[in-house]
Amino acid sequence: MVREFKLPDVGEGVAEGEIVQWLVGPGDPVSEDQPVAEVETDKAVVEVPSPVDGTVKELRAEAGDVVPVGEVIIVFDVPDEGSESGASRTESDSVEGEEAEETGADAAPEPAEGGEPPEDPAGPSTNGESSGRVFAAPSARRLARELGVDLAAVEGSGPGGRITEMDVHTAAETDADEPDEAEPAAETETAGADGTAADADETGEGEREAAIAEAEEPLGGAQPTVVEGSQPTTEGAAAPAAEPADRDRTLATPATRGVAKELDVDIDAVPATEERDGEAVVTTEAVRQYAESQRAAQAADAEAVSAGGEREGATAAESDRAEVAAGTEERVPYRGVRRTIGQQMEQSKFTAPHVTHHDQVDVTGLVEARDDLAERAEQRGIRLTYLPFVVKAVVAALREYPILNSQLDEQAEEIVKQGDYNIGIATATDAGLMVPVVEDAGRKSLLSVASEANELVEKARDRSISREEMQGGTFTVTNFGAIGGEYATPIINYPETAILGLGAIKKRPWVVEDERSESSESATGEAVSGEVVPRHVMTLSLSIDHRVIDGAEAARFTNTLKEYLRDPTLLLLE
Repeated sequence: MVREFKLPDVGEGVAEGEIVQWLVGPGDPVSEDQPVAEVETDKAVVEVPSPVDGTVKELRAEAGDVVPVGEVIIVFDVPDEGSESGASRTESDSVEGEEAEETGADAAPEPAEGGEPPEDPAGPSTNGESSGRVFAAPSARRLARELGVDLAAVEGSGPGGRITEMDVHTAAETDADEPDEAEPAAETETAGADGTAADADETGEGEREAAIAEAEEPLGGAQPTVVEGSQPTTEGAAAPAAEPADRDRTLATPATRGVAKELDVDIDAVPATEERDGEAVVTTEAVRQYAESQRAAQAADAEAVSAGGEREGATAAESDRAEVAAGTEERVPYRGVRRTIGQQMEQSKFTAPHVTHHDQVDVTGLVEARDDLAERAEQRGIRLTYLPFVVKAVVAALREYPILNSQLDEQAEEIVKQGDYNIGIATATDAGLMVPVVEDAGRKSLLSVASEANELVEKARDRSISREEMQGGTFTVTNFGAIGGEYATPIINYPETAILGLGAIKKRPWVVEDERSESSESATGEAVSGEVVPRHVMTLSLSIDHRVIDGAEAARFTNTLKEYLRDPTLLLLE
């Protein structure tokens, strides 16, 4: 039967979503809870799962379409309830000449010539069926014979543990990495196409070699077609620089997709050297070669930029910022996350009267403390930056000046001071500024804050962060100094009432008052007050909602914060 699926309400207050990309296509089998599409709302990018087991019949929206919540976006073919073997029976009946599916524990194969019962071509079951039968689609069984895969050793991902073609591809790729195990699997396959026993010798040496060769190519089973314009590489040859393919859909095994994710490669951008049924096929090796070529290209671009005196850190990824040609214009859709950011900024700026307090602080002690602890943190797998120190210092200062950890309830005409210290970390992403929140930062250790902040920032940048991880903030920190800059006028993350901007840490001439050091001691060893020495200095920009916070309170808060940043050991008392 047909099942229509409407775009669900993927977040509170979300009215529509943009289809970023489809993860399935017409004719693809799907299982319940399998992601079928990526949808961008005004909050974040989320994956929409399938509500049923079945087959994709129709896609009602194209990638890039903005669809209202409640509109049908995809149609499934779902097996009727109570039908024997569900989708397995439907698929089995539709393939002529293939072996029939077992439909009960009492079903048994016909005896082979000579009266002896044939061996089960799949071997003992590991998929939980009491009959010992391995349940798999006929096409999956045929593919398993071609690739030399033992179905008894394959874990099915389909409904009821049913083995799909993709499961067979994955198993073949795993076997290809272990050639000593792949050959016996190919040689011991004895089942014929009709489910009866066949002599091992009928396979033949040539067929065994073909099966092994197919096992080495994880998406084997159909004759590959070389894509026009592709450049297959030979073993030992250096991979040439590859241009992104920018497809909408790519065939690849789960293992290949895992490698692409690990290497931070868009699998739809990897050039394909094969096609099957009109679809581009990408292998693990192609993903690795593409990643290597992109790294080489970026390195070459970086060298060229450095030699030409361009801004440090420029890479090939900045090609999206190319200058618009004279006499033309470029229009970029203002929607999704970018539109939400704009609306939030507009509401904050036109609702809360902003005042920004600027200051600077000697953070030489902070720099030394961070340098001393960075190696130990690295041994625990945590990258320690200055940000966790700032977060802990902010919490300590907020405890003394809770008015900055507040919100204004305009309807109730009340100022609400928050007892939790949930610190937002403003993060620049391709989609704009996002603010993941480190919850309850006051109760977490320095390394816990560092680890959580690193993880949240990374999730924000790769668009995998959830809506809940960006909610509940009580105070925000933004580090524009990491890009370059000293002072700014940050816009408050409404309905919060304050935001702290961090400028770059730079060495500056600094007047040291009553500090003992080699550079500030007289010949008698006494401290010299007022000597100018080089120090590490950080600039601070604190924006406040002047309806709630007075300028004097902002200055006092900043002075307290500076004490903790000057001497991070004070945080041990908190």
